[in-house]
Amino acid sequence: MAARRSDPPAPQASGDGLPRLGLILLATVTLFWGLSWVAMKVVLNEMTPWMFRAITVPVAGIILLALTRLSGLPVRVPAGRWPALIGVSMLNMAGWHVFSALGVSNLPAGRAALIAYTMPVWAALASVWLLRDPPTPRLWFALGLGMSGVAVLMGPDIAVFGDALAGVGYMLAAALSWGVGVVLLKRVRWEMPTLSLAAWQLLVAAVPIVPLALLIDDWHLPALSGPAFATLVFVIIVPICFCSWAFFKVVSLFPASVSAIGTLMIPVIGVVSGGLILGEPIGWRELVAMFLIGSALGLTLFFPARR
Repeated sequence: MAARRSDPPAPQASGDGLPRLGLILLATVTLFWGLSWVAMKVVLNEMTPWMFRAITVPVAGIILLALTRLSGLPVRVPAGRWPALIGVSMLNMAGWHVFSALGVSNLPAGRAALIAYTMPVWAALASVWLLRDPPTPRLWFALGLGMSGVAVLMGPDIAVFGDALAGVGYMLAAALSWGVGVVLLKRVRWEMPTLSLAAWQLLVAAVPIVPLALLIDDWHLPALSGPAFATLVFVIIVPICFCSWAFFKVVSLFPASVSAIGTLMIPVIGVVSGGLILGEPIGWRELVAMFLIGSALGLTLFFPARR
């Protein structure tokens, strides 16, 4: 009888009892997902949003699927799961990737990151609608805080700059799409590895994204500068591929409340790195919005009924 492949050894615990590997991965994911907003901005200065996603989404999907195969995990989608996979992929991947790229192209990277991470609030609202979770005063208060943060972030600029208003709309659409997609993802018993599921979501999302990019941009590939090309490779390999695997590993090692700490820090890193690397302004609006949206995330993510 063939020997069963043994499970990997348990990660070594740190001094406070948390797995050291998990702490390292959590810090890495938080850092690179925060920096990814600045990286996107660098590439989108030389490439259209549609072309950017037509390249990054399918390439990342192929890489993740290859990693799934190399890891010895099954890559086949179970029978009867294709309709759910297509629906979730359109929201969780296609909607998020397209709208976020359009948003970053119209907003400073730091502001886009802050608005994007109102996602847990939208996911909580979607769970009220789709999962019949009872709404609570804390949830409505969190929504009010998040929207107040968005309003403070833009302020009078909305009345002056059309691009800023469009960027806010795109980022809210991205956050809403991601939030609803996450809730729908949780409703299905997938019976497949999470890494394989992430790979297939990217590949399914690429099916409408690539033809739309052909239609809208006519595949005018720009001659990227050296820094922009290197940043494009970085976005595919690190924030999309590596961080997807790393975050799934973090979720498997830690309680959701611990993983949520990293989520709270990602937009903070996005704002700070945007100021340090791109020279984006960090004034009272950014600081107040960071506090309001962070408070909204805290109320949503650490609400005991939604652990």
